[in-house]
Amino acid sequence: MAAITLHNVVKQFGTQIVIRDVSLDLHAGQITGLVGDNGAGKTTLLKLISGDLQPDLGNVVRERGLEIGVLRQEPDISLERTLHDEVGSVFTDLLALEHKLHAVADEMAALHDDPRLPELMETYHRLEARFVAAGGHTFETRIHEILGGLGFSPADYTKQVAIFSGGQKCRVALAKLLLRNRTYLLLDEPTNHLDIDATRWLEKFLAGHKGGAVIISHDRYLLDRLCERIIEVNRTQATSYSGNYTRYAETRDVQMLTEQREFVKDAEFIRKERAFIAKHLAGQRSQEAKGRRTRLERRLKAGEFTTATRAESRTARIGFQETRAQTGVILRAETLAMAYGAHRLFQDLSFHIHGGTRFGITGPNGCGKTTLLKIILGEIAPTAGSVTLDRKLQVGYYGQEHVAFDPERSVVDEVRETCGVFSEAEARSLLARFLFTGDDVFKPLGKLSGGEMSRVRLIKLILTSPDMLVLDEPTNHLDIRSREALEGALREFPGTIVVVSHDRYFLDGLVDRLLVMRPDGYAVYEGNYTFYVQSVETQRRPAEPVVRAKPKRLKSAGPKPSSKSRFDRLSVDELEALVVRHETALAALQERFGDPGVYKDPNLLEELQEETDALERELAEVDAAWQGRVDAS
Repeated sequence: MAAITLHNVVKQFGTQIVIRDVSLDLHAGQITGLVGDNGAGKTTLLKLISGDLQPDLGNVVRERGLEIGVLRQEPDISLERTLHDEVGSVFTDLLALEHKLHAVADEMAALHDDPRLPELMETYHRLEARFVAAGGHTFETRIHEILGGLGFSPADYTKQVAIFSGGQKCRVALAKLLLRNRTYLLLDEPTNHLDIDATRWLEKFLAGHKGGAVIISHDRYLLDRLCERIIEVNRTQATSYSGNYTRYAETRDVQMLTEQREFVKDAEFIRKERAFIAKHLAGQRSQEAKGRRTRLERRLKAGEFTTATRAESRTARIGFQETRAQTGVILRAETLAMAYGAHRLFQDLSFHIHGGTRFGITGPNGCGKTTLLKIILGEIAPTAGSVTLDRKLQVGYYGQEHVAFDPERSVVDEVRETCGVFSEAEARSLLARFLFTGDDVFKPLGKLSGGEMSRVRLIKLILTSPDMLVLDEPTNHLDIRSREALEGALREFPGTIVVVSHDRYFLDGLVDRLLVMRPDGYAVYEGNYTFYVQSVETQRRPAEPVVRAKPKRLKSAGPKPSSKSRFDRLSVDELEALVVRHETALAALQERFGDPGVYKDPNLLEELQEETDALERELAEVDAAWQGRVDAS
């Protein structure tokens, strides 16, 4: 039985029909991706599913008792509370229960031998059982894990939500939704405002969610990893495809090719029929012409012909000029460091790039990716180290900063101005490659959306035919089809590409080397994003014992070990080996906290926390014994 069913749903705003005759079954336990062009009606469909909107015709049926959690594009949060208090408000009932527990405990302490004490004790135990069953001993751990996974630090917990950026507020709303633990999730662009680490954490969390979900996202890598079904919203219709995003894209491309062929064939048939009708309507064959006109109109009205197509001008090539010969190393970075005062972005960063390489750069927010690009371009100087770039090469740069345009100039004129040899027809053919079709090419630049303006900037950059492209988050603001168009153009580019991106699908399909920057260091991988992930996962598998140079001194929240320890009889080498084993075991336990399934079982989470606390205390004792032995020698 479906968790949610839509039957012949229609929704329109004014005279515009956005959703027409849509019927869908959404099943519990299944994650569904919702894709389509910007403005196609994805968010409208999600609101119909959630009940935020009511259909004009048709109906939406939800399973009785189904708990639905919705992540909307506009966060529904209180700005007056601190971060911790705002996400903690999810547990209002639990906190009230905890308050009752404390009140009963205080009353019991004041009564001593009063006859009412047994009754109060029974009340306390009953409240405590409810508190534990509801996750009373684990909800703080859940808060910390989810906030940490979404990129918040403990220093953020006491900050007022009002001071956070728009992206951070969206993450607060997402944290509250995940903490509510709803059965069925409806998520509208959940990875917006998440860096690559937080996106990977969310992906893992959702993979462990058993209740089912519908996700609107431009993150094709996430749709590939999570979804068992893709629903495409296009021209007021919703079409369902089994499988993940890649399977959907393959099926869609075959359908579009077939659709285009049918469109050409049907258009030629209609042209010939109309030509015959016009020629013979008043002549000797007028009866035949009238009959053919009647049949043609009936077939057109019945929708027997393909009169529209989704296919764009995918064959239009960019026409790149030959770039300068690029052999050997064209860029070399040596022991780069960058800091602003006491804040260090990176240090000892070294890499090189050969001509013709597609070099990707990724990592969490704040690790200095954009700063590195500006150092490469010579716009800012590093704190230490140097960059050597072949200055004979013409470099084209696409940054995240706002670029000024003449708001009255049309899209097609802006493109022709960049490359003066283009006729209007040639410019329109190229613009169709970047999804500007029909009257869209005549839109004034001042009327374009953020995504449309990004496409214009990318077209202009590519038309300058640089030897090397330096791109900073070029897929931001682009929907999926726009990203695909950009990828197709960049694959044709004959020169060198250096690109910063958090779009994992984009990195997978384009780059052949990847620099991963992290707060604690960096690494260069000779492959794409999937190669990097596979390399990391291989490194995390159990291997030979780690050679330990010197154990870290740990801060323990538990009591300090006594002067006589049960580990005093062990040698320095035995203590060192024991510290290594304990740290390895502790890392394995902490890894389990990232498993969303743990939070479904309060008893399991409590046991895991107790085991972790005990191991941390024992590790602190062993480490203290080791340090004492080293200090004495």
